[in-house]
Amino acid sequence: MFLQRIGNQGIRLGTLFERAAARHPANIVVLDHDLDIAPGLGRRATVAEIADLIDDFAARLWAAGVRPAQRVVVHKSDGFDITLLACAIVRVGAVPVLLSPKLDGATVAELVRRTDRPFLLTDRDKLDTELPAEVFTLAERVLLASGSHPEATALADLAGSPRVPAVTMPPEQPTLVTHTSGTTGIPKLAVHTGHTLQARYRPQAAVTAPLLRGRETIAMHVSFVHSRLITALAISLFRGYPIVVLADSDPKRAADLFAQLRPGILEAHPNSFMEWEELADDPRAPLANVKLFSSTFDAIHPRTVRRLLGASRRKGALFGQLYGQSEIGPAVVRSFSRSGRGLCTDGRCVGRPFPGMTDIRVVSRDGNPPSPDNPGYIEVRSDGRIVTYLGEQQRYDQQVNDGWWRMGDVGFRTKLGCVHLLDREVDLIEGFGSTLAVEDALFTRLPQLAEVVIIPGPDGRAVPVVSTKDDIPLDPDTWRRAVAGLPPMAEPVQWRKEELPQTATTKIKRLELARRLADAPGAPAPVAVEEVV
Repeated sequence: MFLQRIGNQGIRLGTLFERAAARHPANIVVLDHDLDIAPGLGRRATVAEIADLIDDFAARLWAAGVRPAQRVVVHKSDGFDITLLACAIVRVGAVPVLLSPKLDGATVAELVRRTDRPFLLTDRDKLDTELPAEVFTLAERVLLASGSHPEATALADLAGSPRVPAVTMPPEQPTLVTHTSGTTGIPKLAVHTGHTLQARYRPQAAVTAPLLRGRETIAMHVSFVHSRLITALAISLFRGYPIVVLADSDPKRAADLFAQLRPGILEAHPNSFMEWEELADDPRAPLANVKLFSSTFDAIHPRTVRRLLGASRRKGALFGQLYGQSEIGPAVVRSFSRSGRGLCTDGRCVGRPFPGMTDIRVVSRDGNPPSPDNPGYIEVRSDGRIVTYLGEQQRYDQQVNDGWWRMGDVGFRTKLGCVHLLDREVDLIEGFGSTLAVEDALFTRLPQLAEVVIIPGPDGRAVPVVSTKDDIPLDPDTWRRAVAGLPPMAEPVQWRKEELPQTATTKIKRLELARRLADAPGAPAPVAVEEVV
């Protein structure tokens, strides 16, 4: 971790775009959507123009009464302006608390309550359709990014407010609050400091530096409320890379954009990359110029890696996988190439720690050495670790053991030090083996699958919940051939992909899915699995 500490002055989110504009003022940002806070800006702007927009909204927030160290919950309709508003909030010394647009109103209200009377920055649509009326009593003041409301202050009404100097808070102080995935219940609020975010930035910047020598266009589809977007932006902005920001992962829209702009780097969630597999067959070759595919959050399926790498025509194209967590940042890294030992054949192998920056260990669950048949608890040490869960210090302390952070995953390490991720602790089905490994196998054997999630059924048996491309009914005979040699499972349950419960980073909420499976009246209507003639 010593390499994360040397000269760590904090990431300074409030002046991120301003400092990048000083180096590369004409560098551009291209969007696939309009900004709610500045629809007139259009979908193509220079970094200098965006820096000025952030300064403008920092002035409006100051005029609205936001002051250093205060918290501002941001929960608005999806868009890149969520990130830009976070920068503006930090610019006046306050702390943004970013809540996913996908969260339901009751959950948002609970998280606002935990934040202890923050400002709430939302929009008219959220107030009218999702948020309960109690948010007005839970918040110090409600601000609107767009629209108007009699009980709220519209930032549009504060246009022209006098600009204020940027406030630089000490790097050890909170600078950003994000939330965990919520796959196991109400999300936790993760508190980041300038130091911890800069510590996350360094390993990512270090590992990409030797891979990307020239100027590349980077396209990003990452949750606007996730800390990963902050570090990815910092790397790209300071290197002067043109940036393409996507709010929509629809493959057809993405293909149109990539065919036009020819990105050299793609950064996205694993599930987004799965959706983009079909771009490999597009005659326009929208992925032909990609030098580096970059994915974090979860291990990625081998089928997806092979499909995407096969669509690139760049010499030495790589797929980089970062395994980490909202609370700790990137912990280990692995790259895959089109051929040789780097070819992705084992999706459970997630890589090795960053030398001098992160460390990892696997601790026994039962006194016996961790192994493929007896996975242990995965624990990580990194200066990128959050400093607390807001309002839940005891819960945070339970996951720290002498500086080691319990990831909530189980796996093992090989003799060569490679970490293999087998399951989440809460998803482990004793005696079944790795559900994730079986899912990898099914994706490889059944190209028609859009999603497969293996969860424990009401009787304890492993139940595969599947979605297919275009919702085509799954052929039972094809399924039986695909599961040959795999651990015994119940018959598959087929649902439409859009009906599977997802987190802000498009992960499937497995516990909620299991609850829906057990509670038929509350479950989405399944697609019938029919015989195909």
